[in-house]
Amino acid sequence: MTLLHVASGHLGRLLAACLHLARAFNEWYLRASTREERGLKLLREWLSHEQLAQFDANNYFEVIGCHSGKRYRICHGNGANIVELDDHARPTTGWCFVPGEHLVAGDVMLAQKIALETDERGALEKANKFTPR
Repeated sequence: MTLLHVASGHLGRLLAACLHLARAFNEWYLRASTREERGLKLLREWLSHEQLAQFDANNYFEVIGCHSGKRYRICHGNGANIVELDDHARPTTGWCFVPGEHLVAGDVMLAQKIALETDERGALEKANKFTPR
């Protein structure tokens, strides 16, 4: 067995290991992307036509609180992404409430939409309040 044959054997195993790692990384990377896509797909299925048009145009949508009738803008994100709007669509108060476990943005925004439209008081009781920019 020549030195060249031994070196090519080591190189072949090294390249095979690199290929295996590259495939594993690609699978991991695509899996996270797929979760995001599924979350946004589900959110889009729950939005009204008007909300979907807002989301497509501006990366946010508005909901009406079930108890107060106030308008809230839910921006794309996982937290600190809700602003209460005045009658002229100007932000007045920021709200932050999220599910208890880590979810992708689409799932978080869907939970926030449902909470404000079905139990606004309960959601805001648990929310952190902030001054929007």
